[in-house]
This record gives sequence, C-alpha cells and structure tokens, in this order.
Amino acid sequence: MKRTLGTCYYPEHWPKEIWHEDAIRMAEAGLTWVRIGEFSWSKLEPAPGELCWDWLDQAIECLGSRGLKVVLGTPTATPPRWMTERHPDMFARDENGHVRGFGSRRHYCFSHQGFFAESQRITRLMAERYGANPHVAAWQTDNEYGCHDTVVSYSDAARDAFQNWLRQAFSGDIDALNLAWGNVFWSMEYGNFAEIGLPNLTVTEPNPAHVLAFKRFSSDQVVAFNRAQVDILKEYSAAPVAHNYMGRVTDFDHFKVGADLEIASWDSYPLGFLEDRAGATVAEQQKFSRQGDPDFQALHHDLYRAVGQGRWWVMEQQPGPVNWAPYNPSPLPGMVRLWTWEAFAHGAEAVCYFRWRQAPFAQEQLHAGLLRPDSEDAPAIVEARQVAEELREAQDVQPVQAEVAIMFDYDADWAWSTQPHGAGLSYFGLILDYYKALRRAGLSIDILPPDTRDFSGYRMVLVPGMMHLPDDLKAALADCGAEVLLGPRTAARDQHFNMPTTPLPPAFPNFDVTVARLESFRPDLPRPLVGGGAAIRYQEELESGAEVVLRTEVAAGAEAGTGAKVAVRSGRLTYCGSWLDAEGMDRLIAMLAEAAGLGLRMLPEGVRTRRTATEEFWFNHCAEPVETEVGVIPAAGVIRRPV
Repeated sequence: MKRTLGTCYYPEHWPKEIWHEDAIRMAEAGLTWVRIGEFSWSKLEPAPGELCWDWLDQAIECLGSRGLKVVLGTPTATPPRWMTERHPDMFARDENGHVRGFGSRRHYCFSHQGFFAESQRITRLMAERYGANPHVAAWQTDNEYGCHDTVVSYSDAARDAFQNWLRQAFSGDIDALNLAWGNVFWSMEYGNFAEIGLPNLTVTEPNPAHVLAFKRFSSDQVVAFNRAQVDILKEYSAAPVAHNYMGRVTDFDHFKVGADLEIASWDSYPLGFLEDRAGATVAEQQKFSRQGDPDFQALHHDLYRAVGQGRWWVMEQQPGPVNWAPYNPSPLPGMVRLWTWEAFAHGAEAVCYFRWRQAPFAQEQLHAGLLRPDSEDAPAIVEARQVAEELREAQDVQPVQAEVAIMFDYDADWAWSTQPHGAGLSYFGLILDYYKALRRAGLSIDILPPDTRDFSGYRMVLVPGMMHLPDDLKAALADCGAEVLLGPRTAARDQHFNMPTTPLPPAFPNFDVTVARLESFRPDLPRPLVGGGAAIRYQEELESGAEVVLRTEVAAGAEAGTGAKVAVRSGRLTYCGSWLDAEGMDRLIAMLAEAAGLGLRMLPEGVRTRRTATEEFWFNHCAEPVETEVGVIPAAGVIRRPV
C-alpha cells in the first residue's frame, strides 16, 4: 500500500491569481491529495437555484494540471443563509429546547426532511458535474458528523421521526414498548406512539431505556443522511467515498456509517485533544503539552482502520497551533513528522494537513497551516517535505493482523453515558485506559467492531464495559481459544437497558462469577491491591469460586485473605469488576499476556512501538532523547527497523 500526503485547500478564500502558484508549491512539497469544496455551498449556489460552477471547475483543473488528486467534499455541513429562510425550522435544538441557529456551521437537524432533500439535491448536482472528472479521485461526505454536539436534536422534526422509528422498532405494538422499557415504573405507560416525547425537560432523569432508544435513533438518522449522499455519488462516480470523523465523538455508530463508505478518515489534532478530550492528568498535560497524548491518536488510528475495513486516512492533521482548545501551543519540532509516520505505521493510506494556508479572517484565523497568511512557509511544511522525501525511499506499508484486539461498541458508550453511575466514568475512558496499558507493554492492537464473531489469529481479546453482550458473542468469546478479558459492566444490561436477574451478569457459559453489588467512589479514595496498584472510582462485589487473580488489600483488623475480589479467572476467561489505575492495569495485562504466550517489554514513558508485516516503528513522544533497546530515540523522533 502506497503512502501519500495531502492538504486541505479553500480556493474560494483566495484570489484566482495565486491558485496556480499554490498548486505548484503543493506538488513541489511532495503532496498528492488536495481536499476542497466541503464548506463552499454559498459560493456554489449564492441564491436558490443560481448555480455558479466556473470557479470550482477552474480550481479542479488548476490542481489536476499539476498532477494533484482532488478529494471533493459535499458542502452540506454549511447550508447558506438563504436555506434557513426557506426552511426556518431546519435547525437542531439543544436539550433545553434552544435553537442552534445560523452563524457558524453544522446548523441543521438530521431529521428535518426539507433539509434532507436539499442535501440530496446539492449532492446530485455536484455528482452530475464532477462524477466523471479525471481529477476528482475521491469524495468526502459532509464534514465531521457529530462535531460540536450536533448528532442529537430535540426539535419537532426529531420528535416526529423518533416516534416513527419506535413504531417500526416495536412493530406498532405500544404494549411491547411499555414492557421493554419498564414503563410501569412511575406510571410512565403510553397509550400510543404519538404520546412519546423526547427524553429532555423532565423533572428528574428520564427512563434510561427511553434515553438509550433515542441515542440509537439519533445515530440511525446520521447513517441514513450519509447513505443518501453516498448512493447519489455512486450513481455518477467510481471514485471512493470517505467521511472525516472526529476524535472522541461517539454520538453515532461509525461502523454503520462506514459500511456505506470505501474509506474511513479522521481529523487528528493531538495538541487540541490533549486537554480537550484525551482525559490526561495535569502532569501528563504538562509533560506532553507540545506533543499530545502518546496513545490517543493511535487508538483512533486503529479504530478507523476497523471502521474503514482496512482503508483509512487522516483527512486533517494538525500542523501547528489550533484556535479552539483551552491552550494552543506550537508542536515540538519534529512532532508533525512523528504524527505523520505514526499514522502510516498504523496503516494510513494518506495523511492530509489542515490547512494549506492560514486564513486571515473569520473563526479560524488563529489556526496554523502549512503556509502563513502571507504565503511564507510555516514550520510544518518543512517537516512535510521531509516526510515526502523519506517516503520516496520507504517501502510500502504491509499491514498485518495484531495478536491483541479490543472490541469497541458505540452502543456501549451510549449506555454508559445514559447511566454512568459515577462522575467521570465513561466507556470510552475505560477503553482508552486499557489501550494505554497494552501500548505501555509494547503491544500492537487491532480494534474490532461489535459484530465480530471470528477471533482467529488473536491471542488476547479484551471486551471491557460492553453492557449488552448478545448470547452468540458470549459463545464465540468463550470458544475462541484466546485469553479473553471481560468487565466491568460487561453484559450488565439487555438490549432495552434492563438488568438481567437470572443469572446475574456476566453469565458466561461455565464461568462462575456473579456481580452481587456495585459501587462508585471518590477518585481520591483508591483501594490498594495486594501486590501493587489500586481499584479506582468503580468496583463490583464479585461472588465467584473461580481463581482470584487480583484482590484488594485487607482492611485494618480484618481477617487475612478477605480483601474484595477484583479479578477472577476460569480457563481462558478473566473478569475484572473494577476500574484499575495504571499500575493495576499493567499487572492485569502482564498476567494475560503471559498466559497468552505474548512477550512483553515495558516501554519507557512516552515511547511506543507499532509493528507491520515488514517494519517495527519506535516513537518517542518525549521532549528529550530516550534510551531504548533499539538505541537512543531523539526527542520527538522516529526509528524504523525491519522485522
């Protein structure tokens, strides 16, 4: 698989006189791809039905004449002002009922049928005009679904669509819905589907089954919106279609959206995400303020490789300071190169830098690009040119299946957010903590979608926190032959968010473990484990005759051996009912790896590895050189070795 570079370009922002110079400089920098068009609706259609294609025709020809390949975006993330006059009720509403109106972007509700039709119309017009254009080598639908909390809407359109969705889900049987949701509680029974409102503005918390159903519905609306565009594009073009997902946006099922696409891509902003989304401690934020979390980007690389079924890109790579995070430092010298090579090590086909030139106006004028606003080189383009030169000498990536996998389930994330049971507890956070522990141990990881049933080739499979576990998945995991880690809260609910009572979770075949009680507790009151580490924030009381592999220390004055069971093991199944700190997770992963016959090497802080079929990459995310078994890795440095 050939590795390529690209950038995001907005010809509508710049005089046509400099387009040719820009295209020449892009090609000379070693770039292949240029994404354009995704925010251009008002330039394409300044008034209803008044279409202006000439500028986009010229921009595509200008780029293509220099050998650059165009990724053309559908412009539906930024409906023009006249559109909101035509459809004044197209806006989403937040949970307080406030309109999320015009003035920035993503100002539409996925359930609004009028805007849905408008999105199809503009997509078809673009596809008809550019579907056979030889320079348009890929498409992007919309832009960053879910960014700015824009999946869930509490509009009238969403309410009506939700009622119809429920009618179909329950085959028109309102009694079946009442039974599934437990609506006898607090006299919440409905007489018909038209009585069901949205789960907001209630006196206290709404029924969790109602909330979870609404989140599933909201996700399905995104899937349908995206599919409508993809179907149109495929009528007119053979070029692959992508969407650019965002980091830690879990409000819709990316696997279901990805099923309609050829390429998954995501927008990687390591410094912006460090304090905004990565969950880093204050000490980690200080140490990695100019590098980003060592694992957050890698997790998304592996996730979107799974979403894209092997084909994935970074559509937007941070090149310098951004404008939207709590703090916006410059990357450490070398980090843009490191981030690029890290993506390639995880199987990316392309890494595209956002953006070509820093904008001197509007909301993103403090967001750096490859060029400064005066068109002089910014630091990132120097590192991009270095990567382009290195790619000329590098062999193509040859992906290989990892020996370790983590299952990721968007539905589980919705379930945790519906009923977290404690401040700061989240499914994504749990997955990230386990992923970090695996990476600290020097392991490469695959992410698996929740419909996986064939685990051939994996020696360790982790399924923490997946609240609803279908019986066939339980059977597949029990019989897969790999070391399997479950919990906490694995199999804790049925599909309608009811707690199983006979038997209690996790209810695996031939696995003697029952969750008798659960609790959450303050993060500053850890419960030490025998041998090191601690249970933190969440713990389940386990009843089990299986081997105890982790236990809390005994309280003062208590009988020896009576500390709480934290993790139990039977055959190749291990259940851990507590959230563990880093030391506790490292111990648990080491136990599982030894049982699986996996060799471990605990890496120095900030150093990570990734293995392909032919190469092993070593990355130093630290601001100083680090001594490793493969030699000294420079600050923000990369070492590649054949395997």
